[in-house]
Amino acid sequence: MTDQDRGTTYPWTPGEPLAEVLHLLRMRGVFYCRSEVSAPWALEMPAFEDCASFHVVVSGEAVLDVPRADENAVRLVPGDLAVVPHGAGHVIRSEPAPLHAGRVDLLPQEMIGEHCSVLRYGGGGDRTVLVCGIVEFGHPTARRLMRSLPPVLRSGTAAASRGGAVRFLLDLMAEEAARMRPGGEAVLTRLADVLVILAMREWMDSGAADRSGWLLALRDPHIGRALAAVHRAPEHPWTVATLAHEAAMSRSAFAAHFTDLVGEPAMQYVTRWRMESALTALREGASVAELAARSGYESEAAFARAFKRMTGLTPGSARRAVPNATTPR
Repeated sequence: MTDQDRGTTYPWTPGEPLAEVLHLLRMRGVFYCRSEVSAPWALEMPAFEDCASFHVVVSGEAVLDVPRADENAVRLVPGDLAVVPHGAGHVIRSEPAPLHAGRVDLLPQEMIGEHCSVLRYGGGGDRTVLVCGIVEFGHPTARRLMRSLPPVLRSGTAAASRGGAVRFLLDLMAEEAARMRPGGEAVLTRLADVLVILAMREWMDSGAADRSGWLLALRDPHIGRALAAVHRAPEHPWTVATLAHEAAMSRSAFAAHFTDLVGEPAMQYVTRWRMESALTALREGASVAELAARSGYESEAAFARAFKRMTGLTPGSARRAVPNATTPR
């Protein structure tokens, strides 16, 4: 079985379920922008479905305002990385007080690559340089992981001061965005991969992840094993009994503990996981017959009924409704 089949083959014996999930956190760069702004300034970032936005402060200062975040305005200084993981629209500006914001995708920019630009904007005062990006996630594991994160994920200067690696990566990202040499977009995407994982790991180390259902379930020594088994082989004819065996628990104890941690019964999670995987595969060109077999259904009709029940779409309409990540929602 290959990653293309929505299962995953590893060159090692899979270990901790959370480590497996982080291994699947692969991004595709939708757009990158080096923003050279001068106070007073405010930039509105529109919402993008199934995407995350990130902002790296190269020099100067900025204030990030994300709806439903714990803090109404997050102050960012040089060396800070802020990730907005849920595709939410937000504003980044020069000061805490609200300012009229220009929408980024509608402002004049100098294109320095197919997916990269330089934006110069503002009132002529104190200067700030940012590297901003929009990235999307193909694998359903990665999307589920990003949905488990808070509205804003910040890796601050404290992380950079603990060692030179983070600061080096931030500096390299700024340099690539400024010059965009051949292969620059690939470099930016890989750097974003690493930096977002480091920011997530810092957040998890803070203990915040222990309050999040799915992440807490992945770290559970029993439920995590069952989740990892489903993620690796969604086509397997799973039952509560076989999943309880994976978890080394009794059937009744497993069923209750799974629902308590994950927030839904085990077999409902299995079906949801199969359909999330199938939705991604449909948009990549897989046939309904392939997906019925991959998802463990005996017929295309049975798969199609389950798919519509879970997603509200027929397989055909889901394939036609491929989201354009470059178009704000």
